Amino acid sequence: MGKLTGKKIAVLLDKEYQELEVWYPYYRMKEEGAEVVLVAPEAKKEYLSKLGYSATSQAAADKVRAGDFHAVIIPGGWAPDFMRRSDAMVNFVRDAAKAGIVLAAICHGGWMLCCTDALRGRKATSFMAIRFDMVNAGATWVDEEVVVDGSSPKIITSRKPSDLPAFCQAIIQALL
Repeated sequence: MGKLTGKKIAVLLDKEYQELEVWYPYYRMKEEGAEVVLVAPEAKKEYLSKLGYSATSQAAADKVRAGDFHAVIIPGGWAPDFMRRSDAMVNFVRDAAKAGIVLAAICHGGWMLCCTDALRGRKATSFMAIRFDMVNAGATWVDEEVVVDGSSPKIITSRKPSDLPAFCQAIIQALL
């Protein structure tokens, strides 16, 4: 039994996702015993990464309840730009914030947090290109490997793929 046995985690998915930012957390959380579900605008649809790597969604955002999960992981790449065009995806993240579950975003994943008002008054990081979006959404932005804002909902943010070890460790610790 892993540390996260009994925990259910959503990893969000859309086209042009960053490969490492989906698959590294996906398999890392599974290694710890969590049930991990790829949630996208449509279920059972193939989504291609920035480099053409295929991932098939397991659930549609409008068919799952955020409160049934213990955490939501939002990868980067260009996927968050497509995710935020989907009311179902934005509503899923907004509902997760209201439910007080762990919200973890890496790289451009912070764009989804900007859509939900979850960053207001919070400390966070992201890929530097969306720094001002995060600040305009109310965050105090810092350039750090991983930032854990411990208020409810607990928000965990990182900047880029090389931050993934610290990012995943922070998610695991938050769920213990």
